[in-house]
Amino acid sequence: MKTIKGPAVFLAQFAGDEAPFNSLDGMCKWASDLGYKGIQIPTWDANLIDIDKAAESQTYCDELKGKVNSYGLEITELSTHLQGQLVAVNPAYDTMFDGFAPDAVKNNPKARTEWAIQTVKNAGTASGKLGLNAHATFSGALLWHTVYPWPQRPNGLVEMGFEELAKRWLPILNHFDAHGVDVCYEIHPGEDLHDGVSFERFLEATGNHKRCNILYDPSHYVLQHLDYLSFIDIYHERIKAFHVKDAEFNPTGKQGVYGGYSDWKDRAGRFRSLGDGQVDFKSIFSKLTKYDCDVWAVMEWECCIKSSEQGAREGAPFIQKHIIEAVGRSFDDFAGGETDDAYLKKILGI
Repeated sequence: MKTIKGPAVFLAQFAGDEAPFNSLDGMCKWASDLGYKGIQIPTWDANLIDIDKAAESQTYCDELKGKVNSYGLEITELSTHLQGQLVAVNPAYDTMFDGFAPDAVKNNPKARTEWAIQTVKNAGTASGKLGLNAHATFSGALLWHTVYPWPQRPNGLVEMGFEELAKRWLPILNHFDAHGVDVCYEIHPGEDLHDGVSFERFLEATGNHKRCNILYDPSHYVLQHLDYLSFIDIYHERIKAFHVKDAEFNPTGKQGVYGGYSDWKDRAGRFRSLGDGQVDFKSIFSKLTKYDCDVWAVMEWECCIKSSEQGAREGAPFIQKHIIEAVGRSFDDFAGGETDDAYLKKILGI
């Protein structure tokens, strides 16, 4: 069994315009000082990485990696959550998702999709140059507006939606395969890959592509009432990345899963800082270790109550406390030894 690596932190929710959060050096020192050993880098933040340059230049990647290492940190994964989202956008969401796109492709869905596909490919090339073996992203969504079937979904809609989604992602998956990197989709409401069944639909549509894998984040399963521990039993061979994020679900007589359009702090389902929610991390870390999942434990902080500063301070020791040093030998090895057929027959009376 392998020991889960960590603690690490996803920089996206902390990056900003003020020091130390507006530069890679600043964020590396900040993360290192808090006890983190790894960082997941959002590729849409030009203050942290120039993803196009990283795809072109091994020298740039070597310098970037060296800078991170100089703070006692490692790069866990690059993230293209925002660009991956734009690989597949239903027209109902064009206006809002244009906010994730550069000005040159706004109000032009075809150009935006092409840009997104190329940018995610660039992240695959950069990941290879950085010596990474996993990448974090979203799948995007063509079908999400039909997730609750009213009006009724016409026959064939779901099949066609996943065929088109796979058609857009297959060139990306093949590109990542050429660079030895797994594409890890965060299974997330709002994406067409939002639970196990939808992931399986997509996986089948890609021909069970070996680079089609999962970023496991239990917080999104709590809010769906999905059994997040059984999910590991079922999909552990595909889990290649791990977000450590907490959540709680407290339904009332007024609201449940859908939340009544309430603000986050007033919803029945809320993301919380680590240890403040309902996620059973002790069991999660045990299962991931049992199944030999070679992943980084990366904190993703999203909480509508606790400050990001406190969440960041508490995150590293929380993760460290849950990391299990994988056993090197069986506890009952003293009873072992070489196989002796005569001895075994004597015990069995044969």
